[in-house]
Formats: sequence, structure tokens, C-alpha cells
Amino acid sequence: MPVLAVRALARNAFAGNRFAKPILGLLAGCALLGAPIARAEPIGVTVRNESVAATCAETDNVTLSFVSDKVSRFRIVARHPAYTGMLRIDRTEPDFDTCDFSGDPAVPATAPAPSGTPSAAITAPKRITIYETPDLWLTGFVFPSFWRAATVPFRVGTEATQGLHMVQLWVRGENQQPEEVLVVYPPDGYWRARPLSPAHLASTAYGSSFLLGPVEQAERPLVRLKEIGFAPQTRTFTLSFADGGKARLKLASVDRDALTLEAEFDGTAPRTFAALRSMYVTEGNADVARVSWRTLAKTGAPATIGEAPVLSFTDADNVAMLWAGRLVPSRHNTSAPDFIFDGFASR
Repeated sequence: MPVLAVRALARNAFAGNRFAKPILGLLAGCALLGAPIARAEPIGVTVRNESVAATCAETDNVTLSFVSDKVSRFRIVARHPAYTGMLRIDRTEPDFDTCDFSGDPAVPATAPAPSGTPSAAITAPKRITIYETPDLWLTGFVFPSFWRAATVPFRVGTEATQGLHMVQLWVRGENQQPEEVLVVYPPDGYWRARPLSPAHLASTAYGSSFLLGPVEQAERPLVRLKEIGFAPQTRTFTLSFADGGKARLKLASVDRDALTLEAEFDGTAPRTFAALRSMYVTEGNADVARVSWRTLAKTGAPATIGEAPVLSFTDADNVAMLWAGRLVPSRHNTSAPDFIFDGFASR
């Protein structure tokens, strides 16, 4: 099955597999995102808009790439949209109208691994529990096929699980019910995130994805990983990149308003160090419809704020904060979160 179709179905079918589906995020500006992740020198980064027009709602035609040769850490926030409190009906089903995935690559789960990589030892389809405590779970999935071979081991402590296409992180919510709040696809480095469900909704949808690490272009943007590790005590993922270097991604906080992730690179970060991937067909059929950004104040130059429709946004330099989301409800993943990237700093 094509990868875009797999992801669209997975965020619905698999999200409720263990208990119940979760939530999402909203926009805000600048300073209401909490304390800085550490004392460091704030910097501005370049945001490049590589989005294209599309008619298929399950195509990731929105790409916002983050570029800097100095960044060592930053923050990613998934926040419920501004209209969440008004929602009574949520739409989360995939929309494959006008979509054609017949040309997409599909690597069977049983395909042999490339030379020098561990083979996938788990038959498909399958769900396994990787780690479990009363308040935190890691659940792995093997799909019948994916667009890249599942050769990235997922490690917790000394135990490594091979052959996974998707890993979910579950936590116990404020109402003591388990909720899935984070997903990673080890073969291509894509992540999804959402906050705990608001009190008036049983669950919410995933929407946009993000990439962390050296973003490169194959059939689509990806991050090639050598291994993913997870430390349950600190809720921190360690990403080992295929060409060397590491990054850590920590679940710093999650509640019914927002989920906050803190990212930090070991050594020099790759020049294109992150990307947001999403979809836009029309204002009413989009996971991201608009962007706003704030630049970093410099001597003699105050900070500025800009906003634009996502397809009209041009590249921006010296960006200290970027929000990507929706101001009006969409028929596609209506409850999915907005995303904020900020806290860019050098060592």
C-alpha cells in the first residue's frame, strides 16, 4: 500500500487500537510557550517554503524547511487550534478523492534488508508492545508494506526491536485514560504529535508531520536514521543519523492545551535541520492553511511579525518563531493541531 495511504489510515485505524485516539494543537505567538529550554544564544533561522499546489487531500504538498548552520536546539509545540472549543463534530477519515498512488514505491515487510543492515524479524501485519508502565506505553507496528525498508532498530535500554514501520507513544491523560500523543515512522524519520484531548472531545486527529535531522530529498523529503533509542525515565528519544551525528527529542510536557518537544543536536546540526510536512487543497480542506512568523530583534532592527496563506508565503530569514495552522475549521482532520517552531539557539 502506498505510504501516504498507509499514514492516512494508520492515524485512524491504529490510533484507537489500544484505547482511544488523541488530540492536537493551536497557534499562539511568541512568549506563551513556557520557559526556554536552556540558557543559550537565541538565533534566527531561515524558513524555506517548498510547497506546491495539489488536489489530493492525502498528499503532503506543504513543505516548510528550517535552515541554519548554527542551531543546536529548538522547540516544537503542537497546540490545539483556536477554534477547538467550538467543535462538536470532528472529521478524521482520509479523503482519497482525486488521489492516485499507483506509482508510489511499496517495499513488502518481508523484503530482504539492504546489505549491512539487520533484517526485519517480525512478520506483518503485527502490533507489539515495546515498553509498558502504568503511565507510559510504546507500541510498535509492522505494515504489510511501506515505501522504504524497515531497517531502523528501535531500542529501549539493551533491548532492540527490528522491522518496525511505526511506533506510538501513549501516556495517561488528565482523566486517567491512556492517550496516544506521539508517533514516529523509523524508515523515513517522520513524526506526528498532538496534545491530550480537550475535555469536550473524546479524541482528536493527527494532521501535519515533522522531520528532525538532516533532511534530504528522495522520492519525498526524509531523514535517514541508523537507530532510534528511547529513555523512559526522561521521555527522551535519541536519534542516530545514518551519516553520523545524533539528536535528542524530549517530551517536555503534554496537557489538554499543548504538547511541547525539546530538540537538541550533538555537535554541529545539519544545515537543513527540520521540516514541517502537511497538506493544503483549499482553506476548508487543509491541515495547514496559514503561517505567521516573528523575526529576531537585532541592534537597530526591532522584531517584526508577518503572516500569509501557506502557499503564498515566501522564504523568510532571521525567524525566531513560526506558527503553521488554521484559523477556520477544515473538513480534513478538523481537530488536528497547529504547530509552532521556536526557541532556536546556538551553543
